[in-house]
Amino acid sequence: MSPEHILIIEDDFEIQEMLKYAFSQEGWKLIFVETGEEGLEHLRKGKVDCVILDIMLPGINGLKTLKKIRADESFLDLPIIMCTARGEETDIVTGLELGADDYVVKPYSPKVLAARIRASLRRKETAGENKTFLRHGKLSLDIEKHAVFLEEEPLDLFATEFAILATLMGSPDIVFTRQKLIAAIRGPDYPVTDRSVDVQILGLRKKLKSCGEMIQTVRGVGYRFKTQ
Repeated sequence: MSPEHILIIEDDFEIQEMLKYAFSQEGWKLIFVETGEEGLEHLRKGKVDCVILDIMLPGINGLKTLKKIRADESFLDLPIIMCTARGEETDIVTGLELGADDYVVKPYSPKVLAARIRASLRRKETAGENKTFLRHGKLSLDIEKHAVFLEEEPLDLFATEFAILATLMGSPDIVFTRQKLIAAIRGPDYPVTDRSVDVQILGLRKKLKSCGEMIQTVRGVGYRFKTQ
């Protein structure tokens, strides 16, 4: 099996060297470029399984680079992790809404970033599968039977609660903005307010009892289903 190719768009030499050392045991092929333009050129020519993208770049910045990547239909499912010192809520929300799969704020632990990359690669591997049964810990979900079980005990969920849980469990550890979560369930034009999403999540957590804490709030951004 060939190694996964990780494209790292980062102009800080010290960070490049840190990641080379930290990821040396992961078995990945690392490709380093310093600008968004170089990153886009490599995507057009070479194999890439995941992108690590800084925001503050010379030339076109990371957000514009992200937008250009997602504008190409062949890269819609390519995992992209924003990795930047800009950790304000508005920056995080903008990055996720433009199509980033995750957002890591500097300074960060290389081990945490490696875990995020592995999670993104797992999501990519299973994206094309027709998954009808999901299980995480004590919680299991059967899509075909429209059933959820907590330690084999059936739970009574409303249709929207079930759809939210299926979406989160289907992409564990991936952060969903409220709009992205609803778009995945109802379509991008479904009218919804942030408050209505929060109410649905609150009710869902209560019904999940001890597993309710697996649905984590990412402050100022949205929600994710945490497996670790």
